[in-house]
Amino acid sequence: MASNTVAQRLQKELMDLLTHPTPGISAFPSDSNLSLWTATITGPADTPYDGLVFKLSMEFSPEYPYKAPTVLFRTPIYHPNVDFSGRICLDILKDRWSAVISVGSVLLSLQSLLGEPNNASPLNGQAAELWDKDPAEFKRLVLARHKTPEELDAAGL
Repeated sequence: MASNTVAQRLQKELMDLLTHPTPGISAFPSDSNLSLWTATITGPADTPYDGLVFKLSMEFSPEYPYKAPTVLFRTPIYHPNVDFSGRICLDILKDRWSAVISVGSVLLSLQSLLGEPNNASPLNGQAAELWDKDPAEFKRLVLARHKTPEELDAAGL
């Protein structure tokens, strides 16, 4: 369970998300553990992910907000900066983390990453190559890999 300081910060962030909702992103803690959250982001318009919904898990350590949360895509995703286990290569989740970064800003950054991958630092080299060379094949693979939230729930994910 989260320490008092971590719990206070997470409760504040949850209230911020609820009182100032941002279209296309949401996050809620699990019923039993404030340090485990489920988030969703909707793929941005005019990208191969347009209208698709992705579930993510967010785990906050006792060092939060001084240490980045562990964020994983639970929805299978085909993306240059996400591996097939859902691990994400994003600077603000690694060496560019700062205590002023919030859950909402992490999710907005991930949503932005969907339309603007960092192909210079790919976790999925094939996806990085196809992003530039064959957008139609890239989109086909995105759709082939994607599962709806309902399909994930039915599979117990």
